[in-house]
Amino acid sequence: MSIFNDTKLAFADKTDAQLKKAYWMFKAIEQPAITNIGVSVLNFTVHNDFPFVKGIVKKTLFEQFCGGETREESMNVVKQMFKRGVGSIFDYSIEGKEEEETFDAVCKEIKDIVRFSVGNPAIPFIVFKPTAFGRIDIYEEVGKGAELTTSQKEEWERIVQRFDEVCKLCWENDKKVMVDAEETWMQGAADHLCEEMMEKYNKDKAIVWNTIQMYRTGRLEYMNAHLERAREKGYFIGYKIVRGAYMEKERKRAAELNYPDPIQPNKQATDDNYNAGIDFVMAHLDKVSAFFGTHNEKSSELIMDKMKNNGLSHDNPHVYFGQLYGMSDNITYYLADQHYNVAKYLPYGPVKDVVPYLTRRAQENTSVAGQTGRELGLIQKELKRRN
Repeated sequence: MSIFNDTKLAFADKTDAQLKKAYWMFKAIEQPAITNIGVSVLNFTVHNDFPFVKGIVKKTLFEQFCGGETREESMNVVKQMFKRGVGSIFDYSIEGKEEEETFDAVCKEIKDIVRFSVGNPAIPFIVFKPTAFGRIDIYEEVGKGAELTTSQKEEWERIVQRFDEVCKLCWENDKKVMVDAEETWMQGAADHLCEEMMEKYNKDKAIVWNTIQMYRTGRLEYMNAHLERAREKGYFIGYKIVRGAYMEKERKRAAELNYPDPIQPNKQATDDNYNAGIDFVMAHLDKVSAFFGTHNEKSSELIMDKMKNNGLSHDNPHVYFGQLYGMSDNITYYLADQHYNVAKYLPYGPVKDVVPYLTRRAQENTSVAGQTGRELGLIQKELKRRN
């Protein structure tokens, strides 16, 4: 029996009405056909400003997976979770924009989050996506080592500057910052840029953290080589270790462009690689800190076992666990109850702008084997316990 089965603990903050609403939402997400039709309708109606639909979205998907439309509105959730030992990571979830003004605006928003969270232990990390600061195509060109035009060089310099402004502000205010991972074809440039920032700002401890997707091939090799570079240059490494979320897109592109599939051949290989990532971190805690982003109960328990075997305290500052807000509360609140470092990704932003994030969440829940069924089972179990 799983140690993560205590639904009383997991849902202590939820009313019966909230649990019932969550149940029916996960029930709908469970059906791929409904999810796909719903996603199309949702994108169309919200972007054409149907206030009625916006109201429904805010009361359902948005309420389940987001903290609020603003940081201030989200603070109610932050405070409630922190009462129970769970941190929040503000995730400004605006996706799919490609204008320079938007990149500047998002950079400003991230810096505002840093200032907003200074001195607040309830917000242990800052986070941003590389493509929130620049176009994916320019990352790809830089990663390939392509000859850049003058305007492309200037565009890349602006991206580097945005990275640097955020990382420097975090360093000045002693806040950890995680850079999310995205598609493989832009990741080489993002990795290199993260390393530059680590070399600059991680001299005393891990302030800048890069994200490693373990469903990819070659990531362990990257981490080993990176560790050598970090030792040579005298800086600390921070990693967020995740499985990954772009599998179908990655496989399709590899087939279309006829290059080797960059994704592990199957789920077992991904799980094995993730576990090897845990081993790598545990073997190098003198230099590496990790935030293990996972909704997988076995992985979570394995990390706990490794910590115990290595004689680490539950709240060791080099090891964090993380889940998404609105999911896997059974894991999050058990870890918090046992005094492990744990935090939830807490998306926020205007409903209209957050819809791409919400639809991605819905589709991921549909495609991740067992995830939605597990959420439904836990909610059912708790409702039954309460009656």
